[in-house]
Amino acid sequence: MGNKIRLTTAQALIKFLNQQYIHVDGRETLFVEGIFTIFGHGNVLGIGQALEQDAGHLKVFQGKNEQGMAHAAIAYSKEKLRQKIYAVSTSSGPGSANLVTAAGTALANNLPVLFLPADTYATRQPDPVLQQIEQEYSTAVTTNDALKPVSRYWDRVTRPEQLMSSLIRAFEVLTDPAKSGPVTICISQDVEGEAFDFEEAFFQKRVHYVDRLQPSERELAAAEQLIRSSRKPLILVGGGVKYSEAGEELKAFSEKYGIPLVETQAGKSAVESTFVNNLGGMGVTGTLAANKAARLADLVIGIGTRYTDFATSSKTAFDFDRTKFLNINVSRMQTYKLDGLQVVADAKAALGKLHDRLEGYSSEFGPLIPELREEWNAERERLSRIEFKRSGFVPEIKKQFTQETMNEYADALGTELTQTTALVAINDTIDKDSIIISSAGSLPGDLQRLWHADVPNTYHLEYGYSCMGYEVSGALGIKLAHPDREVYSIVGDGSFLMLHSELVTAIQYGQKINILLFDNSGFGCINNLQMDHGSGSYYCEFRTEDNRIMNIDYAKVAEAYGAKVYRAHTARELKEALQNAREQTTSTLIDMKVLPKTMTDGYDSWWNLGVAEVSNRESTQRAYQHKVEMLKKSKQY
Repeated sequence: MGNKIRLTTAQALIKFLNQQYIHVDGRETLFVEGIFTIFGHGNVLGIGQALEQDAGHLKVFQGKNEQGMAHAAIAYSKEKLRQKIYAVSTSSGPGSANLVTAAGTALANNLPVLFLPADTYATRQPDPVLQQIEQEYSTAVTTNDALKPVSRYWDRVTRPEQLMSSLIRAFEVLTDPAKSGPVTICISQDVEGEAFDFEEAFFQKRVHYVDRLQPSERELAAAEQLIRSSRKPLILVGGGVKYSEAGEELKAFSEKYGIPLVETQAGKSAVESTFVNNLGGMGVTGTLAANKAARLADLVIGIGTRYTDFATSSKTAFDFDRTKFLNINVSRMQTYKLDGLQVVADAKAALGKLHDRLEGYSSEFGPLIPELREEWNAERERLSRIEFKRSGFVPEIKKQFTQETMNEYADALGTELTQTTALVAINDTIDKDSIIISSAGSLPGDLQRLWHADVPNTYHLEYGYSCMGYEVSGALGIKLAHPDREVYSIVGDGSFLMLHSELVTAIQYGQKINILLFDNSGFGCINNLQMDHGSGSYYCEFRTEDNRIMNIDYAKVAEAYGAKVYRAHTARELKEALQNAREQTTSTLIDMKVLPKTMTDGYDSWWNLGVAEVSNRESTQRAYQHKVEMLKKSKQY
């Protein structure tokens, strides 16, 4: 037997985290950068004591909301291309329950994060302790069981010696590109402080090797044959291209064989927008150029994508009678989507192997690619100059708001600024290497269509879960990953109200983030959704009981926290604020009042929704009939 070292379970945990390394493409780096925590009675005397005694290299950040700090950790992992993480420690009960939303966000996006929620007493002697739930059917059930369906790996440690096998299994999952996601290890709060004689070897440096999964000869031959037999292949760029760092290989492949690229939200900026074959985002929030190309394609090469309903326009983006699919993904499950040819491999490795095998092949898209790009760029230019008029103004998305209602909003918010004009103005003003983040509402659609990411990996959209409240918290995670870059959180007023707690954390630790708050006084995206499918405007606008539009001064909120604030009601004021904010050293917030119904919409796409089959509204009946017609075009895989 080797040497022993006597530590508490929590001390052993922290010591182990300090010794985890990851090895990718010959580069070996520390895997766990630090830990976010909010101390409570379930973790302060265990993990808290261990960190105070010896945190090692771990950076410790005090969060303000468990969900918020977890989202910061998730965004950090995404920016580090899943090669570095933060752990997240919470107390038991409501503290751990607040992790559920964040865990779902990480799971939907395949992002590694280590959750360490405290659990109830293993001895059960003082049960029920403060913040412990009770179920009649089982004493073993705790709040942490709610994390099971949203964790890639879940375990409960009720004895110190269980920690060893639990952590080794956890880090196998955290460092596996094929099943990367949230890991939850619940540690009973009495066990956190319980001592054990651990094997010293358990704390030796441990390197997790991530070797690129190579395609087999069989897969390459089949992929080559399928591409050669196609006339108009199209590449759908997913998030897996970013994590594989395959942008340069993808551009070389696309350019050599004349194959256009279209992007998912996760894949956008894997290749810069200026690349000649990049047609932009595809699907419900996509460009007209990308969606037209999808209709023409006879082969879709999906690389590192999950084929979500938004990317595929609820499976109506393609002509299934003639379009085939070739799926390259490290996840075998994802390669089976849309009944495609499966290539279970790393994106960079697969593209490298396929590149020379297709010598002599050329796509027939050819001259159509610049035509599609030019057509869309003209539309983008038009959208950048939308001006509000007091009479004769037609809302960009044509969603039932009358001129009278639009004038009412202009008066109530004191603005005539439109959303598309504001976004393009931001894009034109901030530094090209700045990183933007968004997540929910109408902004992701406008961003996927309008945002030009001229520098790779500067577009950070959480659209796997589209979690409201991710935008501000995630900005902190991005800043921790890129301390030398400007970070902009593009967030609606609805999402800001949901969660902006980590703005305080950013200010507290001197991590400058910039919040660009689009205030249209309501849940504008969902208001569009309900009205576009036959309903009236019902409980989505922010109105008082006497029907007045609310005008909230969000700048005062941020100013009270210690942020530098600005107010913008015109494109000129917005540009001036952005230029000044760039010079600041503390976090900033620009409170923009924008008019509703001035976002983008449509562009040859459709989203399958649960429209009422029976209604007393003729408009809802029409919406349901349209759904029936569109369903006939889709295929269920």
